[in-house]
Amino acid sequence: MARPGTSASASVLDDAAPLAEVIRGDLVESVHLGHLVVLDPSGRPVLQVGNPTTPIWPRSSLKPLQLVAMLRAGLELPDRLLALSAASHNGELFHLEGVLQILGSVGLGSGALQNTPDLPLYAPAALEWHMAPHNGGPGPAPLAQNCSGKHAAMLATCLAQGWDIQTYLSPEHPLQRAMRATILEMTGDAEVVMRTTVDGCGAPLFSTTLLGLARAFSILGAAPTVDVRSHDARAGRAISAHPDMVGGTGRDATLAMQAVPGLVAKDGAEGVYAAGLPDGSALAFKVLDGSARSRPAILAAALRAAGAAGLPGVYPGGLDGLGRVPVLGGGRPVGEVRAVFADAYEGRR
Repeated sequence: MARPGTSASASVLDDAAPLAEVIRGDLVESVHLGHLVVLDPSGRPVLQVGNPTTPIWPRSSLKPLQLVAMLRAGLELPDRLLALSAASHNGELFHLEGVLQILGSVGLGSGALQNTPDLPLYAPAALEWHMAPHNGGPGPAPLAQNCSGKHAAMLATCLAQGWDIQTYLSPEHPLQRAMRATILEMTGDAEVVMRTTVDGCGAPLFSTTLLGLARAFSILGAAPTVDVRSHDARAGRAISAHPDMVGGTGRDATLAMQAVPGLVAKDGAEGVYAAGLPDGSALAFKVLDGSARSRPAILAAALRAAGAAGLPGVYPGGLDGLGRVPVLGGGRPVGEVRAVFADAYEGRR
């Protein structure tokens, strides 16, 4: 990885533009810069902010693509557990039980997990983990960490193929090579763009462009209707049908998929998001400062720009609620986080 000040680290700064502003009272207090792209069903960019061809670390927004690679390699689970395999879950009890079910399906326990130990993301779940410890609690444990579903699925995939499970996190492991190839194929990014590092959970992380990430989510969103028997369709269908497994209580990815039937959405650390709609429209963005605060407002506005409000069965109130991010003063709303491109695309399609 490049040191600060080198061209590789500075490139994400190039052409960055405002995505959202933080309004307190009658003044703009802060501005979140970044890059964003929205694609129409044909794959044509209909909205670009900043430079969506800049290489980024997509973080956990890659998980649905990694799930496709695992399905191609023989992973077989019920849909709700496939959704958990692509999750950054809250660590609620039903998430932890699901991870143990994935492991148990191939005769493994939580001790086989090699992801970074952590506490549940969701505060009530963390308290429950502390008060009623199991499988590694009450302190940090791999099971409780938000990527444990993906790691359990990786182990299950390795056993389905007869691959070594001790080295499954090596970039040279057959599983990781398969994931790299699938990501390149689905994003359409040039191989020279792809870099490799280590994600927060300890797994290999591959870089993409936002444009490529949006192309991949276009495939995932549309596949359940246009390529119904494909592994892409199986992944997209499982994720959109079980949004509670992908995030959990209060999570914006979960709320977005509950509001928009057939939506495939996945958040990533450091301000990344990607989503694909059933008609093939898609979006991806990166908030430059890595903040999660502005992501729901940007996501809701980008979904409207992609035409989500006009899709069959959509719950407009859910989209409105998703995009409502209050700024508090004295415990009450005194402002809001607002996507700066929202007005121009209000009511599109």
